[in-house]
Amino acid sequence: MIVFGWAVFLASRSLGQGLLWTLEEHIAHLLWTRSATITMGNSCICRDDSGGEDSVDTHQQQAENSAVPTADTRSQTRDPVRPPRRGRGPHEPRRKKQNVDGLVLDTLAVIRTLVDNDQEPPYSMITLHEMAETDEGWLDVVQSLIRVIPLEDPLGPAVITLLLDECPLPTKDALQKLTEILNLNGEVACQDSGHPAKHRNTSAVLGCLAEKLAGPASIGLLSPGILEYLLQCLKLQSHPTVMLFALIALEKFAQTSENKLTISESSISDRLITLESWADDSDYLKRQVGFCAQWSLDNLFLKEGRQLTYEKVDLSNIRAMLNSNDVSEYLKISPHGLEARCDASSFESVRCTFCVDAGVWYYEVTVVTSGVMQIGWATRDSKFLNHEGYGIGDDEYSCAYDGCRQLIWYNARSKPHVHPCWKEGDTVGFLLDLNEKQMIFFLNGNQLPPEKQVFSSTVSGFFAAASFMSYQQCEFNFGAKPFKYPPSIKFSTFNDYAFLTAEEKIILPRHRRLALLKQVSIRENCCSLCCDEVADTQLKPCGHSDLCMDCALQLETCPLCRKEIVSRVRQISHIS
Repeated sequence: MIVFGWAVFLASRSLGQGLLWTLEEHIAHLLWTRSATITMGNSCICRDDSGGEDSVDTHQQQAENSAVPTADTRSQTRDPVRPPRRGRGPHEPRRKKQNVDGLVLDTLAVIRTLVDNDQEPPYSMITLHEMAETDEGWLDVVQSLIRVIPLEDPLGPAVITLLLDECPLPTKDALQKLTEILNLNGEVACQDSGHPAKHRNTSAVLGCLAEKLAGPASIGLLSPGILEYLLQCLKLQSHPTVMLFALIALEKFAQTSENKLTISESSISDRLITLESWADDSDYLKRQVGFCAQWSLDNLFLKEGRQLTYEKVDLSNIRAMLNSNDVSEYLKISPHGLEARCDASSFESVRCTFCVDAGVWYYEVTVVTSGVMQIGWATRDSKFLNHEGYGIGDDEYSCAYDGCRQLIWYNARSKPHVHPCWKEGDTVGFLLDLNEKQMIFFLNGNQLPPEKQVFSSTVSGFFAAASFMSYQQCEFNFGAKPFKYPPSIKFSTFNDYAFLTAEEKIILPRHRRLALLKQVSIRENCCSLCCDEVADTQLKPCGHSDLCMDCALQLETCPLCRKEIVSRVRQISHIS
């Protein structure tokens, strides 16, 4: 979750700088000491002008360049003795183009090592954020991301998303200039086929921009050339990772209804039908392509005459699955309810439908992608805040295994474990022993020492659960099929004891779920959160009373005014 802490830091720093610069403008005007005003660095998609570069003295530029980490230090963490890099003051010029490629690679390297949630964002990330405050700097950062992020690093696309998501919004001029620089079309997609990193990174950048922008800006970005480029990348001759991120980019463009219609008219569903067959491929990269193709055909690019996957999948042997009813819309869950994937910039979490209070339980997870995931055990009291970056292991009621950064997470703190980094196809085992009050994590049958911290806060109500960074995917086995590495002690499985009705097993596509929601009638006096119970509870001291007691007990602040809840009072007269 540390990467989401960076977002809060950068946003607050930019706000502080903006206030300082605005104050200086007024002082300068009153004293007639300056003839030019100071323009704010944060760009916005709604403005057409692009801020000009401040002049930089040659000696000052050389001094700043000397502060950039060299290639020899990219794999090292920031010196803990060195004070955090402060933001640019009102009298300091913007940093000109430095070693942008080096800063991008520094950020990619340090993201694995920054695990303390109290640490400041790395120098490289702060510098890139400052550089992107101008059109020229933003274009330099984007081109560097496309140019230098390596294909083999599992965190590469996530770093692209992280950096672009936290940079200021580009101006219309910057977007227009980017499309001119890239000059994408179907012919470009066929070039450099032996070096797929460039095309993968280009698609990742386009997908991130499509997700970040909205409405007319997203429509304008999806030019005929870019659409032709992404569709060409879906052809079987392309590298599977290029196909994957081209498809994800098209999904994100389709979040705007006009773009969705444009993409659908390109007969994309015909291409996805072929790729859908890869959903169970033994090649884990092709499997990701197949998963996303199937999800798109079910949720976005419907094909007439094609039967939706949930209508034909066999669920007769499945009695426990991932709970699709308490996750955000950004998490993709397979129709059989045992595989999940996140392609959003948020930190998405999901839990199993079955809860345990006693005994010894075990489940396994197959790693499909080798990036950041926190998988383990959560309880009824666990709080998952996807946009704030809180997931499994980030409170006192859950504990998680992180095989990418080789960490165990509990209460938003981490400690290293001795297992090697997980890789695609690895099997992670999770044993919960409520008799001995311990959790044991396994990687391909090799176990770690027991973890017991969570039992100081809770002893019952445990769920299997997982949190996903961008572009991560895994498959769960709750006992519906034989385990690859069953532990030596006697244990139970969720699938042996859980029960789901045929209706509860169905994971509806988005359009079917929305159609059902439109048919639901809501009582006038129902709870504004669950819409099931009567709103019979008043929050003190704010006085708002649009909630039922069950929902009110799960909140610490009022959802309407954000005031802290001191007490909750049931209003008997509201009960019908």
